[in-house]
Amino acid sequence: MVYIYCAMICGVIGFQVALILGAPWGRITQGGQVDGPLPRSGRLLAAVSIVILIGMALAVLSADGRWPLWPSWTGWAALVMNLVMMVLNWITLSTPERKLWGPITTVMVALAIGVLWF
Repeated sequence: MVYIYCAMICGVIGFQVALILGAPWGRITQGGQVDGPLPRSGRLLAAVSIVILIGMALAVLSADGRWPLWPSWTGWAALVMNLVMMVLNWITLSTPERKLWGPITTVMVALAIGVLWF
C-alpha cells in the first residue's frame, strides 16, 4: 500500500515538473484559471508543491516503519495535507481539474489511511 502511495506521489511530482517546464496544463491545476502554460507564479507554486509532496511521501513511508523513520505524527500531518488537497480538488470550479484530481487525491487519501491505520 505504501509503495502505491509513493508511486502516485511520484506521478504527481512528474506532473509538477512538467508544469514548471511549461506544459500547457493550466486548466487542470491551481484552480484551472490559466489556459496553457502557467505563469512564473504558478510555476513557483508547482516547485513548492514538489517539496511538500516529497515530505508527504517520506512521512507516510516513516509511518509504515520505513526510512527515514520520522516521528509518527508526520504521517498524520501528511494525511491532513492529503485531505486538504482532496477537498480542494473536489470543490474547484474547474471541471477538468475536478475530474482528474478529485479521484486521484481520493485514492491517495485512502492509501494514506490504510498505511496509518492498518
